[in-house]
Amino acid sequence: MPESFFVLSKDNLEIAIDEIISIAKIYDRFAKVKVSSNLVIIQSKISWEWITKRATFVKVSGQILRKMSGLFLDEENFEILKNAKTFVCRIVNLSSNQFNIPELEKAMGDMIIKFSKAQVSLKNPDITIYLIFTDKENFFGFSKRFEVENRPKKIKKYPHELDWKLTRVMINLIGLKEGETVCDPFCGTGTTLLEAESMGIHAIGLDFDEKMYNISKENLDVNGYKSKIIKADFSQLTNMIDEFEGIVTDLPYGIASKSSENPEELMKKFVSILPKRKKIAIMCKKGFEKKLNINPIKKYEIYRHKSLTRTILIK
Repeated sequence: MPESFFVLSKDNLEIAIDEIISIAKIYDRFAKVKVSSNLVIIQSKISWEWITKRATFVKVSGQILRKMSGLFLDEENFEILKNAKTFVCRIVNLSSNQFNIPELEKAMGDMIIKFSKAQVSLKNPDITIYLIFTDKENFFGFSKRFEVENRPKKIKKYPHELDWKLTRVMINLIGLKEGETVCDPFCGTGTTLLEAESMGIHAIGLDFDEKMYNISKENLDVNGYKSKIIKADFSQLTNMIDEFEGIVTDLPYGIASKSSENPEELMKKFVSILPKRKKIAIMCKKGFEKKLNINPIKKYEIYRHKSLTRTILIK
């Protein structure tokens, strides 16, 4: 079974690793996982391209070819270059050893040219060949050029709106598939809706604030997206339980409400009506989760700056 490798950003590494594993398990529950620092190796029928397109914190990815001869390769491995016109070599050093990376990349390139008709191209090559060093093992791998999908446009934003990367991570962590539906009961400027629809996931947004409702609608329209937006508060959830598989949201804990009720009490009411047997990811300010009656299966802390750390709860 093919093995894929993913070198992840070391920022928020725990959540980055869990995201890759979650994506693989969405499509192949028998996928095998190996983690070494910020390197994740997945043995699965799911391609590295598919996982990479959904993931948020991947820096480098590709397919692993196990056969190596000492530091370099067996000649048969160059079959991957059979139809390629251009290639580039890249060294990923995750070990404690020091290498002259430019010299090593050049040596690899010179050797490959002897065995193939492909030529080195530093700009947009057909194939990128990787040699990955760790303290325990070395891996030879490659990736083929593939198109990166355009990010959804956002013509209107708002202070403190939900970060698109963390939104995408939450959608992936709760394991929603294409064709399923996510609901954001505090949709604001529509970040959850935009990210979900860009991933092939349907979305429903709720917001009682007319200004936020209109901003979400404009942001969806500019992308040609069809997510449903409802001008209503979170209590509407109880009337639409069968319309979605999961909830992803950022609790508006610090925003003044039009209601005379205390914002903390409102959030407790929201948590009390969360539907059972639904996949749920909630973000809030660190410490706020202690005031809610939530028993998450996983909790992450995301440092933003010295006065703000976000907490993500997966239930």
